[in-house]
Amino acid sequence: MAMIDQIKAKARTGGKTVVFPEGCESRTVAAAAILLKEGIVKPVLLGNPEAVREEAGRIGADLAGAVLLDPEKSDKSGQYADVLYELRRHKGMSREKAALLIADPMYYGVMMVHVGDADGLVSGASHTTGDMLRPALQIIKTKPGIKIVSSAILLEFPNRDIGHGGIFLFSDCVVVPCPTAEELAHIAVSAADTARTLCDIAEPKVALLSFSTKGSANHELISKVREAAEIAHAMRPELRLDGELQFDAAIVPEVAGIKAKDSPVAGRADVLIFPDVQSGNIGYKIAQRLGGASAVAVLQGLRKPCNDLSRGCSVEDIVATAAITAVQSM
Repeated sequence: MAMIDQIKAKARTGGKTVVFPEGCESRTVAAAAILLKEGIVKPVLLGNPEAVREEAGRIGADLAGAVLLDPEKSDKSGQYADVLYELRRHKGMSREKAALLIADPMYYGVMMVHVGDADGLVSGASHTTGDMLRPALQIIKTKPGIKIVSSAILLEFPNRDIGHGGIFLFSDCVVVPCPTAEELAHIAVSAADTARTLCDIAEPKVALLSFSTKGSANHELISKVREAAEIAHAMRPELRLDGELQFDAAIVPEVAGIKAKDSPVAGRADVLIFPDVQSGNIGYKIAQRLGGASAVAVLQGLRKPCNDLSRGCSVEDIVATAAITAVQSM
């Protein structure tokens, strides 16, 4: 069974609720109908209910069982505004400003997740990553002990002899342009947690990548990766993690035997941490386009799951991301 099919199957067992701030958007409406039909999650679509129904009728989507909510008319808007005011008044938030923000479907949806009225959120079909991350960081915040939100790309290769049965997790490939050593350590720890939760990798093997393996070269960029590995070890001493490692030393046993024979992960790594978002983004797209890997992106590090889509996403992308969000909330 493909990785995403396993995630969908797991999501079906949870009975989770996922909120979609872009409730009138055509692909989102179509995805909600599939999620209902397949019993993956319970969707909540935010927006004018009449406009949502009109779009569903136009594309032939059955939304029976979906919850349609207009944040501007919701009975809970006042309660949510009060919570937002209390969370942000030390930053100068007024009650009036809180009420205006909660009328925005993005803020309303994030607040639903924060107070437990939804288990997770999916957006991005018509909004940027920043549009969602801003309220998520203000309201939900990061997990205890984690200082940064980052991304992970779940990759499944046709070759089952590499990674964890063909599965790798690459991080960070989207969010943090040039992480510090401390931020890189937090990304590595978050990625290991994501691998356990979504890929069923009980003992992730985490490699912090560089253009050097165990001192084969020296440069300030390499020093940052070494420092990140030390910080990550201090955060999670039990974690199987090593760095700095070149890509081939991280995943090819024969190369690892020459370059890093005493490493606990070299040659067998399934979680690859890139030193910056530029290399991570290039790396995952090479793997996808030349290596034939399927790829799906998730956000990691938030207390409760909120995930971002590409604005060029397909209906199936939205369905898959909703399933992932449900599993992250378990």
